[in-house]
Amino acid sequence: MAQVSYKRTTPRCVFKIDPTKHPWEQEKKLHNRWHPDIPHCDTVKEGEVFRVETQDWTGGQIKDDDSAEDMKNINLSLVHNLSGPFRVEDDKGQPAMPGDLLVVEILDLGALEGHEWGFTGIFDRENGGGFLTDHFPEACKAIWDFEGIYCSSRHVPGVRFPGLIHPGLIGTAPSQELLDIWNEREGKLVEDGDKAITLGGVLHTRPLANLPEPTGALLGSLQKGTPQFDKAAKEAARTIPGREHGGNCDIKNLTKGCKVYFPVFIEGANLSMGDMHFSQGDGEVSFCGAIEMCAAFLTLKCTIMRGGMEQYLTPMGPTKLHVNPIFEISPLEPRFSEWLVFEGLSIDEQGRQHFLDASVAYKRAVLNCIHYLAKFGYTKQQIYLMLSCCPCEGRISGLVDAPNACCTLAIPIAIFDQDIRPCRDGPPVGPRLISRGDLAKAKYDGSLPLTKPAFNGCC
Repeated sequence: MAQVSYKRTTPRCVFKIDPTKHPWEQEKKLHNRWHPDIPHCDTVKEGEVFRVETQDWTGGQIKDDDSAEDMKNINLSLVHNLSGPFRVEDDKGQPAMPGDLLVVEILDLGALEGHEWGFTGIFDRENGGGFLTDHFPEACKAIWDFEGIYCSSRHVPGVRFPGLIHPGLIGTAPSQELLDIWNEREGKLVEDGDKAITLGGVLHTRPLANLPEPTGALLGSLQKGTPQFDKAAKEAARTIPGREHGGNCDIKNLTKGCKVYFPVFIEGANLSMGDMHFSQGDGEVSFCGAIEMCAAFLTLKCTIMRGGMEQYLTPMGPTKLHVNPIFEISPLEPRFSEWLVFEGLSIDEQGRQHFLDASVAYKRAVLNCIHYLAKFGYTKQQIYLMLSCCPCEGRISGLVDAPNACCTLAIPIAIFDQDIRPCRDGPPVGPRLISRGDLAKAKYDGSLPLTKPAFNGCC
């Protein structure tokens, strides 16, 4: 009988964390910036199955309690806290090289035992903001408890849904050339100011971009006070946006069974990850809007596709570095059969027409949904926060019918303990209307004006 050989697949833990410690106190130091000089903390071989543990993206700043003061006063110079970087080599010891594709398979993920909870937040308008910060300026928080694949919150009663766990942030390290491109274009955006952009008066999250900031920088094993640290801290990119290397793209479908093709920009690729989400709605509209997991793990496997960038990724910009990852979607996702769908057009709250602007259209769809669901016993802040983290589906439905873009937001009806569909008797009133409590809140102390619809009638 022929001998059958088996390859060992028990994952090796390459990054372990203690959720009770700060990121800088961990055995392997986390990092919260992107820079090619951040040293790799371990090497993984092509085809090796390995496990990575992650801390919540704030580094433990948000607590499991009923106060939103921690959300209001969060130190955003300390985010996102990432595990890694990991150098990737083939079985001959040759590293992934610039121009390759790094193929990352997500084999498993979940909460660390004993830490089966997470949080969703709305940032204070003057400390983070969000997609609707001009409507909801005060900081709020909800705590979610996990039961297997399901979650529920004492701050949003009457709602329960399955999660689709995924890393909000995963990517390879930039080269110095790519880092310089990021810093130049984002610096130009900030320098020109909000008057120079079409959406400056419609979307109110500020700053327009988070530029390099040495304060709060964690750079893995680079030692503070050294010339190497000081140089990197001054030019390292913040982790807030997604970019050509992947990064903080917040794609909820990057879950178990998914395969991602990342461009490689430096020797070894230097793969990093963090910001684990139990669940997220399309758009993550409140900014701290997914269910952010307290502590989590991923089990991964990498392969190297030599020369894959040139073969498969077409640059959409002035250099060969202007590319983006691609991914194969997982076969796993929550299944719902009934949805209530809200439409939005590219007309803002003051009735001004915008030309085929999907951001304005999606903002209108979200606002339409919030005002509708508030008729069923929820506060508008509860709905805003819930739309950030429940398995809702956002779509760009039309981009060619000038002047209006059309976007839709679909809500699964089954996540509620009441029927939210329109009926002849109208929305629930009197004894049929059940109050659903409220979020933890922290008063907004600023003076920036709110955006209110020009028509301020019955709704």
